[in-house]
Amino acid sequence: MPWNRRKRIERASDLRLESQIGEEERFGDLMRRMARENRTAMASFVIIVLMALAAILAPLLTPYAETDMDLLNRLAPPSAAHLLGTDEGGRDVLTRLLFGARVSLLIGVVPALLSLILGALMGVIAGYRGGMADAIIMRVADITLAFPSMLLAMVIMYSLGGGIVNVFLTLTLVNWANVARVVRSETLRIRSGAFVEAARVIGVSRDRIMRRHILPNCLPTLLVLFTLNIPTSILTESSLSFLGLGIQPPNASWGLMINTGRQYLYNAPWLCFAPGAAIMLIVLAFNFLGNGLLDVLDPRQKKQ
Repeated sequence: MPWNRRKRIERASDLRLESQIGEEERFGDLMRRMARENRTAMASFVIIVLMALAAILAPLLTPYAETDMDLLNRLAPPSAAHLLGTDEGGRDVLTRLLFGARVSLLIGVVPALLSLILGALMGVIAGYRGGMADAIIMRVADITLAFPSMLLAMVIMYSLGGGIVNVFLTLTLVNWANVARVVRSETLRIRSGAFVEAARVIGVSRDRIMRRHILPNCLPTLLVLFTLNIPTSILTESSLSFLGLGIQPPNASWGLMINTGRQYLYNAPWLCFAPGAAIMLIVLAFNFLGNGLLDVLDPRQKKQ
C-alpha cells in the first residue's frame, strides 16, 4: 500500500475518533452543556470545588491550628469563638473538619485515579487481546468482586496496618475490578468499529490501536466511573477509620472524627454530626455530578 494512502486512511480513522470524543474533551463545553441540561449536577460541581478550596485554604479560614488544644474548654458547644464547638481535647471542630477534608478528599481522588488507571489498562488488554489474557484478567477480577468490598478492605488493611499509603493501596486493589469489567465491555464494542478495522488493515500494531483508538474512546465512560468511584473511596475510608483500621491519629479524617466523637454522642453530638454531614454532602455531590456527566456524555442514557 502506498505510504501516502496509508497515512490518509490512518488520518481518516483519527478523524473518526476526534468526531466521536472531540466535544467531550473540551472542559468548558462540557461544563456549559451540563449547566444547561442538569443544574443539580452543576450545583454539585460547585459544592465540590468550594469544599476543595476550603480544604486547601484551611490555614487561612480558621484562626486555630489543627492540633491546638485547650483542655479547659473541652467539649464546648458551638459558639461565636468555636462555630462547631470543640472536641474532647479542646480542639476546634471546624478546624479539624477543614483539615480532615484534605485527607478525605485526597483519599477519595488518589485511589479512584489509581484504580481507574489499573482497571482501564486491564480492561483494554482483556477486551482487545482476548484469549488467555482475557481469561486470566477476568478471573482475577471475578475473584476480587466475589468478596464484599468492605470485608476485603478490612482484611488488606489489617494485614498491611494503618496509614495513608496503605489506604491508597487497599482502595486501589478493592476498586480496580469494577473498572476493568466496564472498560472490557466498552472495548468489545469499540473494537468492532470501522475506524479500528481500518487501522488494523493498514498494519497498525495492537498496542498502538489500544493506545490511540480504544482508550480515548473510553474516556467518557472513565470520567463517569472516576466521579462515581471517589465517593465510594471516601465512604470506605470513613468506615475503615471508624473501625480503627484507616487513618491514625494525630492525622484528621472525617471517618476518624466520627470514630472519636461517638463516645460523646449524647453529651457532644456535634462531634459526629459535623463530619457526618460533610461526608453525606460530598458523597451526594459526587454522585449527582457523575449522573449529570453520564447524561451529557451519553444522551441515550438520559432518554432511557
